[in-house]
Amino acid sequence: QVQLVESGGDLVQAGGSLRLSCAASGSIFGIVRWGWYRQAPGKQRESVATITGGSRTNYADSVKGRFTISRDNAKNTVYLQMNSLKPEDTAVYYCNVWKGTNDYWGQGTQVTVSS
Repeated sequence: QVQLVESGGDLVQAGGSLRLSCAASGSIFGIVRWGWYRQAPGKQRESVATITGGSRTNYADSVKGRFTISRDNAKNTVYLQMNSLKPEDTAVYYCNVWKGTNDYWGQGTQVTVSS
């Protein structure tokens, strides 16, 4: 089992920045990929950004150039730096890790961007 705890969500004005953190504990050996996903009201959960064990990153088109995913192996933590936030970025953001056979999710953190 892997436990994930997100933090950093907040209410911010459009154009502002936030940094989300996701700390992992438990059976963290063998994590293949870390990711941030989000779900807005009435919409399906979508991938925002992912980073592999080899530090290969992937971003949704809607956040490219504005968001950056990074990982601190020593702290077993992954971050999502979000700049130039837009109202359409408003959602609950979830941390995810994939170990090749199992997915684990955090409880989510709310990001609200006001116009």
